[in-house]
Amino acid sequence: MVSNREPYIHEWAGDRINCLKPPSGLTTALDPVMHSCRGIWIAHGGGSADRDVVDEHDKVPVPPENPHYFLKRVWLTKQEEDGYYYGLANGALWPLCHVAYTRPSFSESAWSMYKRVNEVFASVVLEEVGHRKAFVFVQDYHLALVPRLIKERNPNITVAQFWHIPWPNPEVMRICPWQEELLLGLLGNDLLGFQIRYYSDNFLNTVNSSLECRVDWERHEVCRAGHKTVVQSFPISIDFAQISRESKQPRVTQEIARLKKQLRIGNEIVGLGIDRIDYTKGLPDRLRAIDRFFEKYPRYAKQVVFVQVGAPSRIHLDSYKRIHADVETLVERINWKHASGHWKPIIYLNGANMSPLSIAALRRMARFCVVSSLHDGMNLVAKEFVASRFDEDGVLILSPFTGASRELADHALVVNPYATDQFADALRQAVEMRPRERRRRMRIMRSIVQENNIYKWAEDITLELLKFQARTR
Repeated sequence: MVSNREPYIHEWAGDRINCLKPPSGLTTALDPVMHSCRGIWIAHGGGSADRDVVDEHDKVPVPPENPHYFLKRVWLTKQEEDGYYYGLANGALWPLCHVAYTRPSFSESAWSMYKRVNEVFASVVLEEVGHRKAFVFVQDYHLALVPRLIKERNPNITVAQFWHIPWPNPEVMRICPWQEELLLGLLGNDLLGFQIRYYSDNFLNTVNSSLECRVDWERHEVCRAGHKTVVQSFPISIDFAQISRESKQPRVTQEIARLKKQLRIGNEIVGLGIDRIDYTKGLPDRLRAIDRFFEKYPRYAKQVVFVQVGAPSRIHLDSYKRIHADVETLVERINWKHASGHWKPIIYLNGANMSPLSIAALRRMARFCVVSSLHDGMNLVAKEFVASRFDEDGVLILSPFTGASRELADHALVVNPYATDQFADALRQAVEMRPRERRRRMRIMRSIVQENNIYKWAEDITLELLKFQARTR
């Protein structure tokens, strides 16, 4: 496994080292897979204590309490991290691939650093594999050049990559000055996976209009310079059984009681949002819909409270500084406008300070959960909420612009996050939905997520690789 984000981070806390799980959908989804298949996960080591716990080969067994695999860390300089991660990956590729109306920034120096860091990752992989046969599974948009770099030096390695975020249509992708290099890097894969068919079709159309190659639309393959790449969709998921099991633990019930006391929540109906603070997540639109909900339905003042957990993200980028400031300003303004006594409509919590136990408790407390992204590859928050509701209660309000809506739209309340009044009405519908209807919808969604879990995702990718290899022998 190869990714930018590491599944476990070691941080100094005074004179003690804590091992933490980052707030990342990618690592949350893939960690259970690595527990099952073991192996080595190669990732950038960015924690303050990461260097202090590795061995002479930069490896550390994880998780610390019951190791199942090795985490091998790649070290980057501040200059490399700034250019590759903040400059190219998240300053250019992230806004380019998301329809959220944030302009991408293309810098030649950031592109040079992106290429350099991809070379570093590829070299670490090749050093680790040596002359052995191996399957290398590359993750996401940070490492688009790695597959070709690996294949050029060792064609016998089987390489697959999963692109977790959307892939735009060819007209959008054309504005990237390094479109051809990125496409050639991705076509170094034997298998390239996307969240939904729409994104894989966009990729094939981009390749077909940009490169000299042959696209086999029936088999979803690209052939270029004698090398074939299968391009398919594999909607990523979660470890349903683990989340459902953990939600039943008595300590979660105890944490619910603690949080209700701390947050001064009594008998109010609780709504919930759990997000990274990112302009693609639609948080200002969500907050404006909550404001409109209390304007249209003032009878719910002091009866409904919305808990928004926001995890700080990429705060070195100006676009993220602005969204952080916008969210905080809106929360303050809406609470001032509608507050009464000690009640306020929105409780805003810093996700960086929230433990997994507290998140599990909030999911159980909520009558409804809102996932209102403006554009999202999948969004696992929706599936985690469903998996946590072993009581078969709760309502999911879901944006149609998420990959998750392809699976859950028939049983969630689907709402366009740009349509403020419709959004406010969906909030009212969630508040007023009868228990029997809530249970009917949740029961079906739980069966969908349970069947299409992270292990089925991994199995589908493996089977597709085996079919491809059988055809190309």
